[in-house]
Formats: sequence, structure tokens, C-alpha cells
Amino acid sequence: MSISDKRIYLASRSPRRRDLLKQVGVLFELLLLREDLRRGADVDETPLPDESPGIYVLRIAKAKAAMAVRQIAYRGLPQKPALAADTTVVFDGQIVGKPEDAEHAARILRALSGREHQVLTAVAIALKEQTETQISVSNVWFRELSDTEIRRYCASGEALDKAGAYGIQGRAGAFVTRISGSYSGIMGLPLAETVELLQKFNITMW
Repeated sequence: MSISDKRIYLASRSPRRRDLLKQVGVLFELLLLREDLRRGADVDETPLPDESPGIYVLRIAKAKAAMAVRQIAYRGLPQKPALAADTTVVFDGQIVGKPEDAEHAARILRALSGREHQVLTAVAIALKEQTETQISVSNVWFRELSDTEIRRYCASGEALDKAGAYGIQGRAGAFVTRISGSYSGIMGLPLAETVELLQKFNITMW
């Protein structure tokens, strides 16, 4: 792969993942998958019965990367590695997905208030038959949140498209007292693990 070809496809709608790749100088093109279940999502993100959170995020990230590879072939696009990722919050051993609405988001935040939870992000990069994966696990501690804080945060709309109903890089950064793990992984793309995967495809940074 020549230097001019050192781009990847990013199979994600997340602006946080775009910003993180730009932060480390990775050149990419967007390859968007359908995510709205009502319109026929390309990847069903429903957890399987008795599926552990780690197995779940890896399965979804790999499924998104595989779907990207199929789209590249179907559309006759130039062959480049496709990066996909999946992030989930785990509280008391249970997967916490994206909230359905502001009321659901408030319930999630009340549960997380004053407690510790985990954030798991799996990254999968695929090119033809080759697929490489990594998973990042971080612990996050919230301070006690008042009902007023929770209502105001949910009213801002920031909670609605994020696993666990919050974004650490936004207003909810004020909820966090401590983390153990990867800050970028909590945002949605662990940079150290992602760079290691990209190097397996001879993709260099800046």
C-alpha cells in the first residue's frame, strides 16, 4: 500500500470517533451503515441471551466491520481497511445501551449516580478476509447527582445518542470523579488499541 493509499474507511456515524482519528492523524473516508432499526439496520445490536458484555461488544464491532467489507465489495470501492467500533456501558453486570428517550436517560443516570460502572469499547478493522480486534475496558465513578442536574442534562439532548446516557467529553464530564482505563475508549474509540490494530494493516499515523 503506497503512502497515497494510507486511508481507511470509518464505518461509524459517531462524531467522537471522527475527532479521535483526526487527533492521531489517521486519514479516513466515511462508510456509513444504517443504524435505525425502524428502517432496517445493517447490524442488529440486540444482545443475545446470556451473552457477556465483552463478547457482545466484540461481536457487534466485528459484525459492523464485516458489513463494511461487504459494502466495499458490493459498491466496487477501492480496497482499504474498514474500522468499526462498538461501545457499551455495564452496570451491575448488565449491559446498558442507548436510552430510548429523555425519561429513560434519566432513569439510567439515577442508577449510575454515586456508583461505579464499566465502559467497554471493542474495535474491529477488516480488509478482505483479514479481521483484527481489540477491546478496551475502563471503570468510571460518578459523584452523587441531584434530580435537577439529571433533568437539565437530559433536557440538553446530549444523553440521547450515547451508551449509558452520557458523554464524558461533554457536560457529563462534571459527573465523573475518577476513571481507570482509557479516556478515549470511554469516548468511543481507544486510541492506543486502535493504533496497534492499524499498524497490522501498515497504516501509519501523522
